[in-house]
Amino acid sequence: MDFSTITACGESCTGCKKRSDGICKGCIEADGYVPEWADSGRCKIHACTRNHNVQFCGICDNFPCQHLTDYIHWNPNIVEHLTILASQYHKQNLKGEKNVY
Repeated sequence: MDFSTITACGESCTGCKKRSDGICKGCIEADGYVPEWADSGRCKIHACTRNHNVQFCGICDNFPCQHLTDYIHWNPNIVEHLTILASQYHKQNLKGEKNVY
C-alpha cells in the first residue's frame, strides 16, 4: 500500500471524483486547505496530524485521542478503521518499505 496517499483521517484522495474533476487538489497536496473546510480554514484533522508529525491519526502516539470522533464524525467506525490502517502501516515498515511524511 502506498501510505504517501493516505490522508490525515485515513482516507485516500486517489480516485476521488472531486479531485479528478479539479474541484479539490487533495488534502495532502493542499496542506489541509480543501473546499470542505473553506469556511473554517484548514482541516482540523490535517492540522493535528502535522502538529504531531504523523501522516495519519492511527500512527499518532495519542491515538485514539479525545478529538478523534468529534473531528471524524462521518465515520462511526473510525477508531477501528485507523487501527487496521496503522497495523498495515507498521507491518509494511517492518519490511523496510518506509513512507516518510
